[in-house]
Amino acid sequence: MSENSDHSVLRSKGSRDADFSAIVSQYKERLYWHIRKLVIVHEDADDVLQNTFIKAWKGMETFKGDSQLYTWLYRIATNEALNFLKQKRSRHMVPLEEAEHVLSQSLHHDDYFSGDQLQLQLQQAILSLPQKQRIVFNMKYFDEMSYDEMSEILGTSVGALKASYHHAVKKIKEWFELSDS
Repeated sequence: MSENSDHSVLRSKGSRDADFSAIVSQYKERLYWHIRKLVIVHEDADDVLQNTFIKAWKGMETFKGDSQLYTWLYRIATNEALNFLKQKRSRHMVPLEEAEHVLSQSLHHDDYFSGDQLQLQLQQAILSLPQKQRIVFNMKYFDEMSYDEMSEILGTSVGALKASYHHAVKKIKEWFELSDS
């Protein structure tokens, strides 16, 4: 199924279950990795992904088609991941500055992280970014999204997104320079 046919699947007279199964099949892997880059831990990413699809299922009837299906799903996934992180911080009463450190440390002990040392360092550098810059960097660098798509998902202007990405790249370079010295 292509992204162009998503509208027709949602508006088709076919089985809602079959339509939704096709959508889950199409997007589960992309959404999982988007979520995983935000919450870091595999089990947490699975939980957030499940919540994302539950929200999408409940919202299918009200999806107006003003945006592409995948941007709608990414918006839900991003909001679910951010809500999850906020709840996790408040549940464990961890200050924001320490939360990123805890996530960074969990990379070392994650059985599902298969990257080499350089990839581990890149993920640690990304985790050192403010949350908004981290999201924008991940969406641009890893998901290769356009600024227009990110704007639709995040509800932020293209100019602000470009600035966030620029600052994120600059901070990541600085992080690597400091870690090399």
